[in-house]
Amino acid sequence: MPNRPVRPARTGAVTRVEQLTPHMVRIVVGGPGLADLQAGEFTDHYVKVLFPQPGVDYPEPFDLGAIRETMPRETWPLVRTYTVRRWRPEVPELWLDFVVHGDEGVAGPWASRARVGDPVRFTGPGGGYAPDPAAGWHLFAGDESAVPAIAAALEALPAGARAYAFLEVADAGEEQKLETAADAEITWLHRRDRPVGEALVAAVHALNWPSGDVHAFVHGEATFVKELRRLLRVEKQIPPARLSISGYWRRGLNEDGWQSTKREWNQQIEAEQGR
Repeated sequence: MPNRPVRPARTGAVTRVEQLTPHMVRIVVGGPGLADLQAGEFTDHYVKVLFPQPGVDYPEPFDLGAIRETMPRETWPLVRTYTVRRWRPEVPELWLDFVVHGDEGVAGPWASRARVGDPVRFTGPGGGYAPDPAAGWHLFAGDESAVPAIAAALEALPAGARAYAFLEVADAGEEQKLETAADAEITWLHRRDRPVGEALVAAVHALNWPSGDVHAFVHGEATFVKELRRLLRVEKQIPPARLSISGYWRRGLNEDGWQSTKREWNQQIEAEQGR
């Protein structure tokens, strides 16, 4: 099988760091490397951020394709996927929000130590969802990892659009102020010591289901996403075209492990629940 082409990496720089909540940090990326970036069509735009391996020197100018052709695989930059919270082409600048849990993981510790001027290399953006302004109503459900995309979708809704948003976070300190012109009911759920997604699944099941065409966005930890997919696809019989639903991550796996098993996981779900 031929290798897929490597998307060229962009290089930006940290221009601002904001502590949004005790465990969420916003990294604002700017610089000439963003000058011709195309984004704004979707509210779930994402980029693949490239993190250098400790002790590895990469050739300059940075060329991801050349790195993968000439350097051992174990030295390649680590890749982590992050939603674009906001794209401001007039600056230009890109907002990326990182969940930070101490020294756990790769991206979180980097974000907690980031300083203005630090280089940020990434590929993308990708994306595929934006809320349909003609939908009868909108459903949003997600954990911390989905907060940026849900916040962007709420901001994109027109005045008067009907929406229900359920966001599960660790505790009240992780809530954020979300802006929207829509007629939106925003519910913050506090996990505390419960498993990820348990409170979220219960809240969505308890929703007094409105009538009319729903456009739904459900993302976050794969296990609870699977449960809500069953509700939406099997019980509520919502057509796939009206759903954006996927696991951003899975408990017990880093992104490398999750991406290597995600296709098999999704195939299993489709076999159990139907496409």
